[in-house]
Amino acid sequence: MKYEVRIVDTSHVENIRQCFAVFSYLRPHLDEEEFISRVQTQVSEGYTIACIYMDGEVVAAAGYRVQHYLAWGKILYLDDLITHPQKKNAGLGSALMEWVKQQAKILNCNELHLDTGFQRHDAHRLYLNNGFDLSCHHLSKKIG
Repeated sequence: MKYEVRIVDTSHVENIRQCFAVFSYLRPHLDEEEFISRVQTQVSEGYTIACIYMDGEVVAAAGYRVQHYLAWGKILYLDDLITHPQKKNAGLGSALMEWVKQQAKILNCNELHLDTGFQRHDAHRLYLNNGFDLSCHHLSKKIG
C-alpha cells in the first residue's frame, strides 16, 4: 500500500474540516465547529497537522508543535496521533510516527514527547515499539 504524509494547509477551513472525521475518533467530545475553532487557535500557537490520505479521505493524522522547556530543551510535542479504526494494522500509525520522528530531527529538537491515556493500549504498544520511555505522570486539574 503506497501513501504519502502531507502537511495540511490549515489556512483554509475546508482542509481542517476534512481532518475532523478521523480526529473525532480520538477527540469524540468535540463537534466539527469546536474542532475547527480549536485547531485555528492552536495553529496560531505553532500547531501543525500532518495527514495520510487514501482515496481523497484522511485516514490517519498527527498534530504536533515545537516547544521549549527548561527540563528538556527544544522538543517536538505530539498532541494527536490517530488512525481511522477501519485502517488499523495497516502500518499507518507507524508511518506517521516515523515521519514525526524525522520532523523532530529536521527541526533540531532534542526530544519527542507525548501524553497518552491509560486506556489506549494499542497506542502504548506503538509508542514503546518506537523507542519511547514511560518517564513521567501527567497531572491535570479542571479550573472553573
